[in-house]
Amino acid sequence: MAMNLGSSEADDELLTTINTTPLVDVMLVLLIIFLITIPVVTTSIKVELPKETQQPQETQPDNVILSINASGQAFLYDAPVKSNATLIEQLKGFADKKPQPEVKIRGDANANFEDVGRVLYAAQMAGLTKVRFVTEPVRN
Repeated sequence: MAMNLGSSEADDELLTTINTTPLVDVMLVLLIIFLITIPVVTTSIKVELPKETQQPQETQPDNVILSINASGQAFLYDAPVKSNATLIEQLKGFADKKPQPEVKIRGDANANFEDVGRVLYAAQMAGLTKVRFVTEPVRN
């Protein structure tokens, strides 16, 4: 039995190129992770959301986000809303879009139901029909 250990000629050249395929794969995975998590952290209003079991939903960039903090102040995205009439006028612009965007209401768990109902009524008066309440999942 004989074993071939390679030729004894001068084939001992060094491989001096870097294989960049694994590097590109890792960078693409990181890019996808960042693209998925960016819409989740776009709001900066601190609210303590009620706990509820829920199905995960994808956040779309054209969603309208209304937040109500514990003191009852309403926010359209991150901007405070001065009055209910102002909120209705701002929401009418979203109601005219085709397809109509979803309204996601983020009400603080300590907020009065009246304050959340006021924002819900403003969405209804503006003509928005797709409304969801944002909650936090129950942790065991």
